[in-house]
Amino acid sequence: MSDVIIDWNNIYLESVRKIGGAPCPIARAGAMMHLAMYEVVNTIRPTAQPYLSGLPTPDPNTSIEAAAIYAAHTVLCSVYPSIVNFLNDALKASLKDVTAPESDILSGKEFGEAVGNLVIQDRAGDGSAAKMSYSPGNEPGDWRPTGSGDALTPEWPNVKPFVILAKDQFRPPLPGGYLKKRDLLKSAEYAAQFNDVKRLGSANSATRTSEQRQIAFFWANDLDGTYKPPGHLFRLTQIVALQRNQSLAEKARLFALVGLALADAGVVAWDAKYSTEIDLWRPESAIRLADTDDNLLTQKDAAWEPLSVNPAGKRFSPPFPAYVSGHATFGAAHAGIMRNFFKTDNVSFELDTDDPSVVGVKRAFNSFSSAALENGRSRVYLGVHFQWDADHGYISGTNLADYVFANRLQELP
Repeated sequence: MSDVIIDWNNIYLESVRKIGGAPCPIARAGAMMHLAMYEVVNTIRPTAQPYLSGLPTPDPNTSIEAAAIYAAHTVLCSVYPSIVNFLNDALKASLKDVTAPESDILSGKEFGEAVGNLVIQDRAGDGSAAKMSYSPGNEPGDWRPTGSGDALTPEWPNVKPFVILAKDQFRPPLPGGYLKKRDLLKSAEYAAQFNDVKRLGSANSATRTSEQRQIAFFWANDLDGTYKPPGHLFRLTQIVALQRNQSLAEKARLFALVGLALADAGVVAWDAKYSTEIDLWRPESAIRLADTDDNLLTQKDAAWEPLSVNPAGKRFSPPFPAYVSGHATFGAAHAGIMRNFFKTDNVSFELDTDDPSVVGVKRAFNSFSSAALENGRSRVYLGVHFQWDADHGYISGTNLADYVFANRLQELP
């Protein structure tokens, strides 16, 4: 029997490497694909509540593996039409591992495609295809482009969530609790955050340790050609699912829950980035323009650059506001689903990474939360976030995960 959930998760990750782009659309695609696979598996062998209503009834002899394969293929072809040839080749290769009569495979094709199309239909008009312009500010504290492009996916706060009731349901408080940007910038809390990243996140930091540098790049996966932050968390899911020797139904449900949480984490984090009174500048803007912040505890360094770097050697910050951290929100949402699913946080695992700056590096963890917290802190070491970006992303992501797990795909009695 083929391991269709993990096989197609790997095909999804390779699709992400080929397509690239911002993390929120990537998380949406993962949620759609794994939701389609879950609905197929769970309809044929019911173990938990469905997500969609009006699902078709499969033929009694339908191949469950073939149906899951066709569901995944249908969704990915819709989301990533530019790589249909790659996906068609993956489909052919995947079907070779299915040992079932041809008639059962054909029934699987019919059922899987039908379910995949229902998922696509459910997400039609969800706001993800809208393009919104964004005008950056020029006042102290305002986010502004840092050389890595214009503001990316500013429309994402308006994308329909998969589970949560509203984009601001888990919106974090404003940084430091300050309602006005000027008060925030003058505060001692801001100065502490500023000097922390200035010291540890600089391209040529003299105080950052070799392990902190490794942590910075290990979690980054910001570059096109990697599986990006949502993909890294799906990779972690694979590792633990294989360690636990999960059944097909268990894997289908776990990956779908992870997908739903990651997709909604993108909405929550991007709402905080774009929809509040403070669209906070990145550390590199803050440090280079520190003479404008009216804070005696911060000092300008016009030449400061973050550790974050692309293959051409250019230092960069991701092109959207700093608060909150998407990495931290995604990481906490993932950890929360894993903790709830396995009924413990204390699971040991070893994780690898796609980031080209730390090829072959693996890091060991003894809990889901420790990995998520390190993920958030890594963004300070990389020089692209303040610590409160990570702290509040972690809180929002954790609360989001608990809500998703309590309200969707619950096990049947």
